[in-house]
Amino acid sequence: MNNKIPARTFALFLAMTPGMGGRSVTRVLARNGLLDRTPEEFLRLSPEAYREEYRLTPKAVMNLSGNREELVKRVQELENRLSGLGVSLVTSADAHYPTLIEEMDPDPPGVLFLYGNAKLLQAKTFCVMSSRNTLPADLDLIERLTEEGVLNSEVLVTGHDRPEYQRSAVVPLRWGSPRILCLDRGLFKVLGNDLRDEAFRAARLWRYEFDPSTDLVVSPFRPDADFIGVNNRVRDRLVACLSRRLDFIQVAEGGTMASLIRMGLKAGRQVRISDRSVGYRAYTQLGAEKLPV
Repeated sequence: MNNKIPARTFALFLAMTPGMGGRSVTRVLARNGLLDRTPEEFLRLSPEAYREEYRLTPKAVMNLSGNREELVKRVQELENRLSGLGVSLVTSADAHYPTLIEEMDPDPPGVLFLYGNAKLLQAKTFCVMSSRNTLPADLDLIERLTEEGVLNSEVLVTGHDRPEYQRSAVVPLRWGSPRILCLDRGLFKVLGNDLRDEAFRAARLWRYEFDPSTDLVVSPFRPDADFIGVNNRVRDRLVACLSRRLDFIQVAEGGTMASLIRMGLKAGRQVRISDRSVGYRAYTQLGAEKLPV
């Protein structure tokens, strides 16, 4: 392998290697930086070095030990495609990794794909979250609280594929306001191969095509990755961590939302909870505020 591999290409190469999770990518980049080891030198290492020195999984070792030149070539083609579409890659080893995530999540996603208006990461953000199977009256409350935030010039952070998220995600569209969408799968699986589709059917009633000049989409998964069961927890953590204020409607005991409340409070975020939720008094004793009726 004679050609020098640019740092961004190498980061994408690692992120796209089967068996390499986000933490593995960060570990490789950090160790290479410590040892002043170039991507070319890394790719010449033995399988034993990948296992013992970098603690990579057998699947990652197998793929890194294959036809590396062909793998790098395919990644360069993907990089050109992503660059042409305006998609950027950031790793947790980068100085410009979102501070909001690092401040709140002790185990942040190692890799993020960003598409759209990245300036929203510096805005006054909020989310309205609720456990699954939220009642219709609670969905109405999600919509009302979202509208209050949007009209207060705040930027909503939300998901795209649950009623609890979709109910909030359409509100900014009505007002022509920006939003941040966090995905539980790859960009291409939600926005289409040209990244022009709105994220879900109800949103297309308000805007048929996604607008990257207004909104931002964040995915910690490979662009062509399908949904798998654990992805929703990663997505929920991302929504919460990117929000400066966290509102909760229904919180299932011992579930993801309960852990996010504690994470938010520990990070010093403003956390509010509805008295409709079972156990809301316990969370207010921890420091959460009661949502106004």
